[in-house]
Amino acid sequence: MSDKELYRQKKQAQLDEWKADLDKLKARASGASADVQLEIHQKIKSLEQKLEKNREKLSELAESSEDAWESIKDGMESAWDSLKSAVSEAVDKFKK
Repeated sequence: MSDKELYRQKKQAQLDEWKADLDKLKARASGASADVQLEIHQKIKSLEQKLEKNREKLSELAESSEDAWESIKDGMESAWDSLKSAVSEAVDKFKK
């Protein structure tokens, strides 16, 4: 298996994990006050948009040539780090 494919699989697994985290937040929201529910749903909507953008970048990577994927990978890392931080913050904030 190529480095590109291993990288893609690793990132896909991370996206799946973050999606599961967001699903857990949605479940928590159902038992929260109306204000907290609204806040959680707004945060989730924002995070889902970021997840989708990263999913698109991952598709772009999958379709790239073996020679070009390294440059795409470099561009993905900052977006990935940003999403990772945002998901972690949301999960930590709404753990209660």
